[in-house]
Amino acid sequence: MSGGDEINEGEVLFEVRQVGNAVKVSAIDPVTNTEVCVVGAVTTSPYTLKMNAVRKLRMVLRKNAGG
Repeated sequence: MSGGDEINEGEVLFEVRQVGNAVKVSAIDPVTNTEVCVVGAVTTSPYTLKMNAVRKLRMVLRKNAGG
C-alpha cells in the first residue's frame, strides 16, 4: 500500500456487538471516517473477526483511493 490508503491497526476503531447468534464488528478509519462491517458466528474469536474487518477496511480504502 502507499500513501493515503495505508492504515495502521493502532489507528482503527472497533465496535463489537452481539446480535442473537452473530457478532457484528465495525472497523472505522478515524482519518477518513470510512466504516466497514463484518458479521460472524459468536463462536468465532474476536481477534479473527477484527482482522477480517481490518482486511475489508484496507480493501475499501484502496478502492476509494483509486487503486
